[in-house]
Amino acid sequence: MAKKLLTALAILLCAVSLFAGGTSETSGDTYKIGFIGPLTGDNANYGIRCSNAARLAVSEINAAGGVDGKMLELIAEDSQGTVERAIAAYEKLAYSDNVVAIIGPVFTSPALAVGQRCCEDGIVMITPSATHKDVTAAGDYIFRTVPSDSLQSEVASHYFYEVLGYRNIATLYAMNDYSQGLAQGLVDYFTPLGGTVVDEQTFMVGDRDFRTQLTEIRSLDPAPDAIYMPDYTVEMAQILEQASQLGIDIPFLSSDGFSDPEIYDLAGDYTNGVIYVGPAQAQASQKYNDFAAAYSAAYDGDAPDSFSTNAYDATYILAEAIDRAGSADREAIRNEVAATTDFEGANGIINFAENGDLIASQGVYEVVDQTPVYLGAYQVQDGHIVQVD
Repeated sequence: MAKKLLTALAILLCAVSLFAGGTSETSGDTYKIGFIGPLTGDNANYGIRCSNAARLAVSEINAAGGVDGKMLELIAEDSQGTVERAIAAYEKLAYSDNVVAIIGPVFTSPALAVGQRCCEDGIVMITPSATHKDVTAAGDYIFRTVPSDSLQSEVASHYFYEVLGYRNIATLYAMNDYSQGLAQGLVDYFTPLGGTVVDEQTFMVGDRDFRTQLTEIRSLDPAPDAIYMPDYTVEMAQILEQASQLGIDIPFLSSDGFSDPEIYDLAGDYTNGVIYVGPAQAQASQKYNDFAAAYSAAYDGDAPDSFSTNAYDATYILAEAIDRAGSADREAIRNEVAATTDFEGANGIINFAENGDLIASQGVYEVVDQTPVYLGAYQVQDGHIVQVD
């Protein structure tokens, strides 16, 4: 009985030591970093590219000698794009693998849930792709290397109204945090300019038939100037194809989700003319060129998208923060991430706002056949759209 009591006490002491402070342990000569994103399922392309970019960064950092005399280890967990799987992945990474930081989650709903847990446990999180304005509102441990929905919606609304001259826009979006946030952002910013969201059509995640919603939009009289679809790749591909089948020739607008190159594999015959707002194009630099070449060489000629570039930069930001912290102390690493200034990444110079948001412009793109043509980077200054490059 005494032996069993001592064993139980030892287990309890280990558990207390694990949660008592903000320090995670390294495994031998390794700092562990977690990654959470969809690696299987309909939208796995987003997670796979981001995890590949993070893994590439880790391999480069280790080849150059590692961080603080130790190697980095990336542990990637599959969220399948759901909150439940993301939380399970987080608990494994935080409590079993004992990671010092997390890259991701890739999607907004998982990021909102995991961000809350990261703040409770004191683990820094940098998402390369979760754009909802509330993601960084979870607390001081949350950062992102992607612009927020609020910034994207403001620039998009002003561009649609001031540059394209649109006054009446219909929306077609999924009932998830990402799509709903951007659709609401259009209402918040487009309406005060004098524009009108004339119809809001929605669908459930996993739906594959959008003909009913598209038919409703087609029946509007007068017809809207454009249809805004701030959705994920698989959904947008089917929307475009079904709109063509219904003979709808209303222009389509979209968001950063359209920057995934897989859209052209799924719906390349229907993408011509789509205008979307997303991350500003990185200025030509040796750092970006080296990253793109290394990524393509490592992953069978695949080209990195904007989110994978964000994940690559996030990994290097974490590596430098760990190096400056000089330990696995999670609070110290968080403070060093917050202190990041003028980081020269593949996506350009990176700085964080006080709330963890990326300070950035937004890019506007127009698809010509299957090629996105960059129209420039834009900001809203003094209430008007301004091109900054």
